[in-house]
Amino acid sequence: MDIDGRVVVVTGAGSGIGRAMGRAFAAHGARIVLCDIDARTVAETGAEIRSDGGEAVWLQKDASADSDISALIDAAEYSFGPVDIYVANAGVSGPAGLAAGSPEWDRALEVNLRAHVRAASQLVPGWLARGNGYFVSIASAAGLLTQVGAAAYAASKHAAIGFAEWLAITYGDGGVGVSCVCPMYVKTPFLDAATSSPDPDWRVAANAIASAGEILSPELVAELTVGGVRDGRFLVLPAQEVRALLQQKVADYERWIIEMRGYRRLLEGREATVTGGGN
Repeated sequence: MDIDGRVVVVTGAGSGIGRAMGRAFAAHGARIVLCDIDARTVAETGAEIRSDGGEAVWLQKDASADSDISALIDAAEYSFGPVDIYVANAGVSGPAGLAAGSPEWDRALEVNLRAHVRAASQLVPGWLARGNGYFVSIASAAGLLTQVGAAAYAASKHAAIGFAEWLAITYGDGGVGVSCVCPMYVKTPFLDAATSSPDPDWRVAANAIASAGEILSPELVAELTVGGVRDGRFLVLPAQEVRALLQQKVADYERWIIEMRGYRRLLEGREATVTGGGN
């Protein structure tokens, strides 16, 4: 899909990857509709785009709420025309551990998964009627592999990837494109929060990030995403090592689980030697 002149919605656009997405699509000639639950930061993103000569409007909205998604779509149509590309970027970390009764688990599923389902439900019928449209799911390498110390985040990102796959398979022949973006570790508020958290599970997650090597910039992730949309590519992997890790996981799932247990022990500062085999 060509980017120039397209109408692009970006959720979670107040900071991090979302802000970079808005600016990157605008730099390639798109007209941008931004949303975030933080009115100040999303306005800053919009002002940056306009100062660079781009076209942008912005709203303070919850990307997981049906009515707010409708408001975004209406704002896009009023300002620029029908939505061509929807970037489902808004995300939350959720609880680090089990905490099954925590409302934060529900919130993680609402924002990281059901927000995608609700947006697609409103947009796909129109895209099918027009014969084109594009859905961008900002997931995570945590959804292909996992994220030690981050239960809700890993589970909800797995689910987001599953939905993106279903969307691409079900509607791809009708002109609906889908890209699923799975960055590994990116310099975002998520990383900052994990690093400073008093929760030991989140500190393990932060240790995993710190030991992973290069931390990518949001700008790189955004530029690669624009390229993925332009090429019509489903899986966008900003960190190429993710592909090899995924292949190792699929090749021997049992071994991968055992090695990940050892990795967690290492991150916790415990003895990393696996004694015995099995599960």
